[in-house]
Amino acid sequence: MSEEILINITPQETRVAVVENGMLQEVHIERNRARGIVGNIYKGRVVRVLPGMQAAFIEVGLERTAFLHAADVIRPEMLESNGNTNGNGKNGARQDLPIHGLLHDGEEIMVQVVKDALGTKGARLTTQIAIPARHLVFLPYSCHIGISQRIQDEAVRTELRETVERLRGDPDSGGYIIRTAAEQASEEELTADIVFLNRVWKRVQERSEKSTGSCILHEDIPLALRVLRDLVDERIEKIRIDSHETFEKASEFVRDLIPEVSDRIEWYPGERPIFDLYSVEDEIQKAINKEILLKSGGHLVIDQTEALTTVDVNTGGFVGRQNLEETLFKTNLEAAQSIARQLRLRNIGGIIIIDFIDMEDPEHCRQVMRTLEKAMAHDRVKVFIHEMSSLGLVEVTRKRTSESLERQLTQTCTLCSGRGVIKTAETVCYEIFREILRESRQFEANGFTVVASESVIDLLLDEESTGLADLQEFISTPINLHVESGYPQETFDVVPI
Repeated sequence: MSEEILINITPQETRVAVVENGMLQEVHIERNRARGIVGNIYKGRVVRVLPGMQAAFIEVGLERTAFLHAADVIRPEMLESNGNTNGNGKNGARQDLPIHGLLHDGEEIMVQVVKDALGTKGARLTTQIAIPARHLVFLPYSCHIGISQRIQDEAVRTELRETVERLRGDPDSGGYIIRTAAEQASEEELTADIVFLNRVWKRVQERSEKSTGSCILHEDIPLALRVLRDLVDERIEKIRIDSHETFEKASEFVRDLIPEVSDRIEWYPGERPIFDLYSVEDEIQKAINKEILLKSGGHLVIDQTEALTTVDVNTGGFVGRQNLEETLFKTNLEAAQSIARQLRLRNIGGIIIIDFIDMEDPEHCRQVMRTLEKAMAHDRVKVFIHEMSSLGLVEVTRKRTSESLERQLTQTCTLCSGRGVIKTAETVCYEIFREILRESRQFEANGFTVVASESVIDLLLDEESTGLADLQEFISTPINLHVESGYPQETFDVVPI
């Protein structure tokens, strides 16, 4: 499988496309006015402790206060001298202590962002600081050495763990997570990572001691460099950047941290936009549509809501050449592969419910599930797939750390307020009739003027003219009509004269 990374730089934003075998699989966008803050470390102040939610709101200098759950709280004083925690909570959190036993109003605390602000929710925080490098992630408040599940060779896992344990020395100096990129790393490269990470942590501590009030202590690197650190592996054949300035910075970055990929990074000076090479722009436009066409003639309908995302599989125009069961099976197989790609491409997280077309053959169901699991195995984000229910529903959870592509590129429609539909002109006409009746009982008016869109006024003058005449007679008051071209179909005003 051949993979390329395309990096498009403009003064306003950075866009990254991950292309596999000529097909767009992932899009990452970072706008200069709204950079993502996942990975940033802040010195914050507790502004409100919520015992009922076992959480606290933390002021770190962002637009909205950030959210810290008790399960994500670990304090240096909770660690014993042997590096273990006094409690048995997740990642060293003292879950046996209530939130008010861990934090109090006005307290200053060091925190890290693990999830960007989403919708109306503030950023999600943790006190379990994690600082990433190319091969390792440093955990200053832990003694644990973990290893990526993607490294499957048990001998390699054992050797890497023993090497990192030996290189770090004192267990109290912190823990590490060994990343997938470390599978082929030399001892010198691992040593360089440890030295670099300890230097960064020391600088964070010094800034925290010197600073007063809420402030940022450490900012993660820009998207163009973050992609090189986190996404580049042996499968990536080319990294193309269309900005010479960013190319120079990226070249310096890889020379220092990832020298083995220096020959894969190149500047793209072509006149044709870099995202046109693999029709990336067209794919991005398709990725904000609800309906996705399948090659067989079937289609998917993807609906994102605040609570969850639903994916509905339909046969559409696909009628097949054999029996009905075979037609449904082939549609579901194709849909499973397309769904895995769409979830990655659209960066959809949280709970996802997939409604496959009902199949009678249990073996067909198993094959569809295997296809879905295999297709999602390429996803860099953590995904958990539940068994298919008797109704053909599959529940998927996908880790969400940032806004989906749709939420980044679109906004709620001002005409329909996000419903996806608007009231018919007929419905609006009847609402106008009710409003006129209501106001005629409240005001002693000499007449009423109805201001509405052209489609509504046309209907009042045509099909609903009899109803309008009956209403005038009933209230014994004239009704005038006025077209306002700027009004959406649902908007109207009834003005007493």
